[in-house]
Amino acid sequence: MGVLVAPVEARRESGLARAARRLRLWGDRASAFAVVGAATVLAIAIEGYHPYAEDGGIYLAGVKRLLDAGLYPHDTAFAMEPARWSAFAPMVAGLVRVMHVPLPWVVLGLHLVSVWATLFAVWMLAARCFVRGDESKNAAAAGAVVLLACWLGLPVAGTALYVMDPYLTARSFATPAMLLALLGVLDATEWEEVSAQRRRGWVMWMSGLAICAMMHPPTALYAGIATVVLACLRARGREVRVGGTVAWCVMTMAAAACAQMFAPTESAAYVRAALTRTYWFLSEWRWYEVVGIAAPAAILGTVGWLLHGRAERDNRAMRAVARMTVIVAAIACAVALLFAREDAARHLVARMQQLRMFQVVYVVMILMLGKWLGERVLRRRVWKWAAAVIVLGGVMFGAARAEYAGSNHLELPWVAPRNAWGQGFEWVRANTPKDALFAMDADYIHAPGEDAQNFRAIAERSVLPDASKDGGEASIAPDLAALWARGVAAQDGLSGISDAERVARLQPLGVTWVVLEVGAKTRLECPYVNASVRVCRVD
Repeated sequence: MGVLVAPVEARRESGLARAARRLRLWGDRASAFAVVGAATVLAIAIEGYHPYAEDGGIYLAGVKRLLDAGLYPHDTAFAMEPARWSAFAPMVAGLVRVMHVPLPWVVLGLHLVSVWATLFAVWMLAARCFVRGDESKNAAAAGAVVLLACWLGLPVAGTALYVMDPYLTARSFATPAMLLALLGVLDATEWEEVSAQRRRGWVMWMSGLAICAMMHPPTALYAGIATVVLACLRARGREVRVGGTVAWCVMTMAAAACAQMFAPTESAAYVRAALTRTYWFLSEWRWYEVVGIAAPAAILGTVGWLLHGRAERDNRAMRAVARMTVIVAAIACAVALLFAREDAARHLVARMQQLRMFQVVYVVMILMLGKWLGERVLRRRVWKWAAAVIVLGGVMFGAARAEYAGSNHLELPWVAPRNAWGQGFEWVRANTPKDALFAMDADYIHAPGEDAQNFRAIAERSVLPDASKDGGEASIAPDLAALWARGVAAQDGLSGISDAERVARLQPLGVTWVVLEVGAKTRLECPYVNASVRVCRVD
């Protein structure tokens, strides 16, 4: 009889254990959703929301063209360039059509989703790396999420990239997908777990890379390099860990060398466009931007190789991720120094912007610092968490306000624009024909108070290419370089020249309207004038 009872009691105990585990799991999930939801609101409040600024305007112009084929008849190539290799614009346009919701509302919703997904991915990655008691693990994960929410607007060294943008782009979805791929590698290489968990890890790994490739192919390249390095570091045998990592680094460098060697010849116009992207070249970085490379590598190198205070099981995932980021940073710097040079005969490798691999380095650095902050400093003291948010978030909030000083901090669909340039662009959209072709100062993006508001996306009118954002498109798409150079030359110093010279430059290109700074001297008919701009007819 005792022989029969024992298995029943064991099954009961195992059932109770399973129920307890499920209860803890649901508790962890509830904590994760609560913290990540609050952190998402915090992140938007600190970083702000500027849907038509910088690259956000570039991507949204392509979405608008897909929704209305009558837009941008004169500069279609520049409006659609970001959609050439990405599923982002078709996805957003498709959602607008299916949901029958105005584009600004869809963009706002997707931005919130992308920020939430990024923070949730960091929570899962932190929980996966920090295997201690439930209370300690949750505090560490919460610290990582809260610190990332405060620092989403942190510039990534000198790469002209934030940890995450205050607007929606293809990178907004590629970033959480990259983190998902890293999490998948950790699960796929957890050799002591059941095979089902490892299979799920493989699915997450491949799914993350696939989403990256569909949304933002360069990020897929960076994620591919990082995840393979991490997989090598997580291998069972020391020979594979060391030999596989070294072999992958050598293969990456060899691929960069071959790309540089067999790259096509570049036109003078393209070289000019490429050299305007100073963030491609380490030699152009300022000293503090170089520090932005060295400091994260030093922090993560310390975590990866020097800290051995806990059990091997509790440390190994964290150390592997830290070591991976240091190796990725070294690869990026080596490729940049050897092949991405201003004086190189070809700039194909520089065009890949390998230094932007530091985005994952920064995310992991913030994760590690947040883990230490939550686990060792803040713990369960509410006042400490509040003080940390005020101090750490306050600094970034001040930086965000300084960056977009002339605009609303949250440029929401139902709020009228405060930016005078944006107001002028909206007037253009409401009062000029769709087939109009505009011209502006080539460097209008950097005019005082302009705040990088994108004319093409807001005004929904064709415009000659500008030096900054369209220059970035020309640097990636060499076939646009000649058009870009011609447009920039025609608009150089447009607000400071005479009407006769303006007409002589612009009429041969078919320009019918011009946007000038308000202080420009002109006798052209200008039906709209505000504190910053005047909109004038050329014909």
